[in-house]
Amino acid sequence: MTVCAKCGKPVRRHTACPNCGFYKGVEVINVLAKLEKKERKQRQKEIKEAEKEKKEEKPLTMEELSRKKF
Repeated sequence: MTVCAKCGKPVRRHTACPNCGFYKGVEVINVLAKLEKKERKQRQKEIKEAEKEKKEEKPLTMEELSRKKF
């Protein structure tokens, strides 16, 4: 098992993520098209939150580290 790069959910290696439908940064499966309207909105919200968390966890570059005051 690995972690999906897009949503962070556990995924089997070399398969598209069943949660978001992405594989290697490309949308392979349109997961949202198969869901009902209410479920679709919920899934979109989950994906956006996961992307936001992923961006926040980005490691600092050497320049950012040198500027940061401890």
